[in-house]
Amino acid sequence: MSRFFDALLNLFHCSAYYESGDDMKLSELFSRCLNASYTHLDGGIDVAHTKENGILYIYFEDSDGIGDWRINLDFPAEFYPAVGVYAHRGFLRSWKIAEEYLAGIISSARGEIVCTGYSHGGALALLCHGYIYQKRPELRAFLHSYGFGCPRVLWGKKNEKTEKIWGNFTVIRNINDAVTHLPPKSFGYFHAGTLLEIGKSGTYSAIEAHKSENIVAELEKYEK
Repeated sequence: MSRFFDALLNLFHCSAYYESGDDMKLSELFSRCLNASYTHLDGGIDVAHTKENGILYIYFEDSDGIGDWRINLDFPAEFYPAVGVYAHRGFLRSWKIAEEYLAGIISSARGEIVCTGYSHGGALALLCHGYIYQKRPELRAFLHSYGFGCPRVLWGKKNEKTEKIWGNFTVIRNINDAVTHLPPKSFGYFHAGTLLEIGKSGTYSAIEAHKSENIVAELEKYEK
């Protein structure tokens, strides 16, 4: 029962710890994401999953090469019927490859699930979260997801539905991180869930702020 109440509390606040039975710090979760043993899928998608203490962890790696950046820049929105939302076409097409690989793992999951990704991987973590929310409604209170340096993924307007589905999703932004400001709001994209800003304005350039080592440094300061 304690995990159930922890999950409910996470709907209302975000702290330096991610809300799980382990109370792991965000910096440690991010480190695990950076250092996971990934399986390389078609389309340049890299996914990892582990199970520890009854918790299923799903990780998505950041952009790796020109192919991933072509996906990142494939801005048009496309409808995702499984969740009932419009999303960035490039990220959605990448997620569909990962979805095929993860579907069996997700369908057999029992207990808490934590989805985590960095940069391009953060976008996939967001779509994975939405998929699990719809496909495994009995696990909604035990689903927590995090996008470090995550771009905007959903298109349209925030509404009750998107807030409900991604209520337990957190975007971690190192202030002026360029990737977290793309695609532009003017294109109709928005961040779902909670936006947690770390760092101080002027510390890094927009490009430097996205580097993993600088995100780690600012997370560690935030957690003190």
